[in-house]
Amino acid sequence: MTFQNRALEEYLKREILPRYAHFDAAHRVDHAMLVMEESWKLAELVNRSPHYRDADGIKVLVDGDTMLTIAAYHDTGLCQGRETHHLVSGQIIREDETLKQWFTPAEIERMAQAAEDHRASSKHAPRSIYGRILAEADRTIHPVDIIRRTIQYGLDHYPELDKEGNWQRTLEHLHEKYAEGGYLKLWIPESPNGERLAELRSIIRNEPQLREIFDEIWENLH
Repeated sequence: MTFQNRALEEYLKREILPRYAHFDAAHRVDHAMLVMEESWKLAELVNRSPHYRDADGIKVLVDGDTMLTIAAYHDTGLCQGRETHHLVSGQIIREDETLKQWFTPAEIERMAQAAEDHRASSKHAPRSIYGRILAEADRTIHPVDIIRRTIQYGLDHYPELDKEGNWQRTLEHLHEKYAEGGYLKLWIPESPNGERLAELRSIIRNEPQLREIFDEIWENLH
């Protein structure tokens, strides 16, 4: 993960990434950094692939600094709650005057739209390759990490639930989002997420195995 613009990199590290310290345990700075890293890898994949072309058939090329900036901002809208965080993140990008030092108005609008489009439950496909990459990077699927983040979110947002209540919530969320027929969509076919999603779905189908993983994570979090 390499920035071409060092001033931009320093600004994001100093002013943007620290905002994640105030969010729930599943959306802290480490999450933002992971999404940045995965976005960078997917941008390189897209740039190498001959398959990504625009409506006129011209090869799409992804700018690394633009992609990393979008990823840094993508969940900043959590400052106003989870339900509309993707829209608020887009607005934060549009209203950040400092970004105008490095990006044109059209580039900033594309970045804002990508942040708006990244939410897994979105009813429409991302409007640009940047949105598709961000959506895919934000869905980096490591089965145990997904289960851990689901439990962490439950602990932070539903403190009234006991262990069994959290187990039921975890089970329902995993089926709703990740199981066959769930609302999660993968936007970059060459992404490693396809194989990882198949692995996670296998665990979800095997409820005793899922419960064993849940119990181990629960104990570690307590």
